[in-house]
Amino acid sequence: MRTEQEMYTMIIDTAKADDRILAVYMNGSRVNPEAERDIFQDYDIAFVVRETESFRKDRTWIDRFGDRLYMQYPEENDEFPSDVENCYGWLMQFADGNRLDLHVQTLSYSLQMMEEDRMFRILYDKAGCLAEAPEPTAEQYRVKRPEESQFLFVCNEFWWCLNNVAKGLWRKEVPYAQDIVNLHVRPQLITLLSWKAGIQTNFTCSAGKSGKYLYRSLSQEDWDRLIRTYAGGRLDEMWEAADTMCVLFHETALTVAEQLGLRYDVKEAEASLGFFRHVKGLPEDAKEVLTVSKEA
Repeated sequence: MRTEQEMYTMIIDTAKADDRILAVYMNGSRVNPEAERDIFQDYDIAFVVRETESFRKDRTWIDRFGDRLYMQYPEENDEFPSDVENCYGWLMQFADGNRLDLHVQTLSYSLQMMEEDRMFRILYDKAGCLAEAPEPTAEQYRVKRPEESQFLFVCNEFWWCLNNVAKGLWRKEVPYAQDIVNLHVRPQLITLLSWKAGIQTNFTCSAGKSGKYLYRSLSQEDWDRLIRTYAGGRLDEMWEAADTMCVLFHETALTVAEQLGLRYDVKEAEASLGFFRHVKGLPEDAKEVLTVSKEA
C-alpha cells in the first residue's frame, strides 16, 4: 500500500506536469483534525483546471494513478444533477488498498466549493489562482445551538413518523419499517443527541456523519443506549429497539428543553409512545385499532 507521502507526491507531480492543471486542493477526512486516522481514509482531491472537456474525453489519463480494482463516474449518474462543464470526477479504488476521489473543477467552481465547505487544504497552487480562497475552518461542522422552531420540528417529526414504524411492524413489513426508522426517525434522534452533546461541550463538538463521533461527547450510558437502537431483521428485535429509541429520545428531549429553555410538547410525545405500544399489543387479526390511552 502506497504511503500518504507517496500518494501526495504522485498527485502533485501530476499537476506539475500537466499544463491544464492550475492548482490542487484536498478536502474530506484527511484535512479534518477531528477525524480518526486509519487505513481506509480516502484522498478527496480536486484539480483546478481551465476546462474539463479534455479530461472527460480521454478515459486513459487516470491510468497514471495506479492499478484500479473498480471505479465510478459519479457525474454520469442520471439520477443526480451535474455540471460536467465545471466539475467532473473519477472515484477509484486501487489494488494496493488506497482510494482516490478525484475531480477536475474550473476555478470559479472551486472557489464556490471552498466557500461552501471551508474544511480544505491547498496542496499546490501553480498559477497562484487560489490566493482569494477563503480561510479554511472546521467551524461549520460544529454542532449548533438549535432555535426553538428547529427543536419543535425535530420532536414532531420523530413522534409523527413513529406511527408508520408501528404500522409497518404490526404488518410484519420489515423492509418498510426499517426504512422509516433509518431514513426518518433515527436522523431526528441523532440530531437531538447532537444537541445534548453540544450542551455538554459548550457547542464545540462535532457529531460526525451519522453521529459517528457522538461517543466522544455523550456519556457511556447514552452511547450504549443509542447502539441498542440498531436492530436486526427480527420483529421482536425491531419492536424492542424502537421502544428503546423512544425512551432515549423522550428523556433527551426533556433534558435539552430544560437546559436550553425550549418548549417541548410532552403530551404529543406521550400520546405517540402510547399509540406505538398499543399497536405492538394488537393481535394479528385485529379488526380495529380500538381506544388508545394517552399515558405512555
